[in-house]
Amino acid sequence: MKVYEFILAYGHKKILATHKSTFEITKEENLSYRGNCIIAVKANKSVFDLSKEFKELAKLSKALIKVELEVDGLKEVVYGKGNENLSFLSQKDLVVRKSNYVCDRTLMIFSNKAAADLSRELIKRLKNPNQKLEVTLSVEV
Repeated sequence: MKVYEFILAYGHKKILATHKSTFEITKEENLSYRGNCIIAVKANKSVFDLSKEFKELAKLSKALIKVELEVDGLKEVVYGKGNENLSFLSQKDLVVRKSNYVCDRTLMIFSNKAAADLSRELIKRLKNPNQKLEVTLSVEV
């Protein structure tokens, strides 16, 4: 079984994307330079807004989660795992983690990429506040 989710977010002039263990997409509109894991703002969904079907599958330890990031035809794909401790309670954020740390904002753990690992061309484009980021999430077991 496979479930998809689609998220639309935007760039911001203060995007750094230098964090070595996570990346984040947020519904917040503003960003400081301290938020070096954030890759996009003004998202139309957080982990809380994902479908019941997506969340149920993602809570299985054998779940494989894929995040596709697309900016004007430039694509980046990130893979990670689900976990039974995922709560999906954050109404503002979605966080991808290389570690196995889980909190209310966590989408997936054991990711193969963090903000610092993403294409610098993709990040350069996301420094434009008018730039759309199309995110496709999929989970399967």
